[in-house]
Amino acid sequence: MTGTDTFDLTDAEFARIRALAMRLAGISIAPSKKALIVGRWSRRLLHHGLGSFAAYLDFLSDNPGGGELQICLDLLTTNETNFFREPKHFDFLREQLLPKAKRGAKFRVWSAACSSGEEPYSVAMELAAGLPAGSWDVLGTDISSRVLETARAGLYERARGQPIPADYLRRFCLKGTGPQAGKFLIDRALRDRVQFTRANLNERLPDFGQFDVIMLRNVMIYFDAETKARVVSHLVPALKPGGYFIIGHCDTLTGIGHTLKSCGGSIYVRPPS
Repeated sequence: MTGTDTFDLTDAEFARIRALAMRLAGISIAPSKKALIVGRWSRRLLHHGLGSFAAYLDFLSDNPGGGELQICLDLLTTNETNFFREPKHFDFLREQLLPKAKRGAKFRVWSAACSSGEEPYSVAMELAAGLPAGSWDVLGTDISSRVLETARAGLYERARGQPIPADYLRRFCLKGTGPQAGKFLIDRALRDRVQFTRANLNERLPDFGQFDVIMLRNVMIYFDAETKARVVSHLVPALKPGGYFIIGHCDTLTGIGHTLKSCGGSIYVRPPS
């Protein structure tokens, strides 16, 4: 242990952590992330009064059903996101998809790695602005219970709202006052239309029904090719024939087998049956 309340991480311990992340979530931790793991996990060692990462890993192994396993997994994920991130995808949704949405049918979007909620709320704003009330819904899932709590609350620092169009801010967001000064809250009417639930994309998924759009953005960069293929194979069956699968600009489906057809860039479509 060093004098800064962090612990030394041996190569063998780091190998065990990388194997755990891969087994639990399909996350490939790069060697360059060693210092990040030390900084984040050292607090858990101190919390439990443990003297090494090996002891903490043994503790996790001995308590697989406890909440600590979820905590350690939360600390392994970065959860970087923002409102209207990669805006061309929202332009595509607003300009190309919503005008063609079938009237009388519910338009459904799944944000499959939703982090703290900025992406599904951005989608919900577009749907609320472009479709009749009650004709759409949004699902947000993530492996981290911690960020899902933030997502459900819908309360954010005001600076994070900068990318939100001004008319959407006025229509869908409430300015914090008193103890919430400097923050904003997603309006309850919009929050009520977005469901958040935990899901591990690396495992067999619950039946959430079928969707017109599935967004899996800026998460596959953490997966190896085998995990990418498995995750995509879990998600594509939930996409309606003719529905769209949107990945991040830094992600790629190259090298994995799938039935999707490229629409250019990071947008794919599931061919009609």
